[in-house]
Amino acid sequence: MSTRSRPAVQDRASRPVISRARAATSAPWPPRTALVTGASSGIGRAAALQLAHEDTRVLLVGRNGVALDEVAAATGGHRFATDLAVVGSENAVASRAVEILGDIDLLVCSAGVGAAGPFEAMSSTALRNLVAVNVLSPMMLVRAVLPAMLERGEGRILLVGSVAGALGVRGEVGYSASKAALIGFADALRAEVAGRGVTVTLVLPGAVDTPFFRRRGAPYVRRWPKPIPPGLVAERMLAAAGRGDAEVWVPGWMSLAARVHGAAPPIYRRLANVFG
Repeated sequence: MSTRSRPAVQDRASRPVISRARAATSAPWPPRTALVTGASSGIGRAAALQLAHEDTRVLLVGRNGVALDEVAAATGGHRFATDLAVVGSENAVASRAVEILGDIDLLVCSAGVGAAGPFEAMSSTALRNLVAVNVLSPMMLVRAVLPAMLERGEGRILLVGSVAGALGVRGEVGYSASKAALIGFADALRAEVAGRGVTVTLVLPGAVDTPFFRRRGAPYVRRWPKPIPPGLVAERMLAAAGRGDAEVWVPGWMSLAARVHGAAPPIYRRLANVFG
């Protein structure tokens, strides 16, 4: 099995901040098998490519069948095109994964959608879609694959959240709320499966250079912080999942804002009003 190379020295600004709380699992690392959602682009695609480099057999899930074909060709993986916002799709995905992969060592929930603009102008359709894709789809998919992991006493779950869920971003109220719900889900699930051989890792990336912003209908216009490459996020989050870390911030310096938020909320709010 090949070993992914790592840079000897990391740029300080890009270093991740990881939770010191780690959970034990006998699930192999690198994983033998992985189910990756949102695999047609962005972080999910980057994760699938890196897993394939480690000889992991992958099932790629996404809505864009053409893009999935390209990723499947690059990874040697199988693809399953579906819309995870559709009720019942998680059962079809889980069944297909078992059919192709057998036991699922790693579940990567990377599918996500965004929406931007004043909250009062948000349509009910957009808000429901945010919850369906960013909250319900990972919850339902985890529920579909978790029983088999618990029965085996091993498995890893990797959830792609967002800094926006931890801090809240103006102009992205619905998106921030959906990612905050995912953080709560990760925390509660981690506590519930503790000591049962299944780990839950949450990644909290900042702005990432993916088609996400174009698809949400509003480009990323902030001059700072600059978007980071999806490959960097994938590398950091997979390493964290391999260690059994509870969470990882990418880039790591963004956790400082969360610390200020927790220790001195009034100061954080004043800074947020200035810097957005």
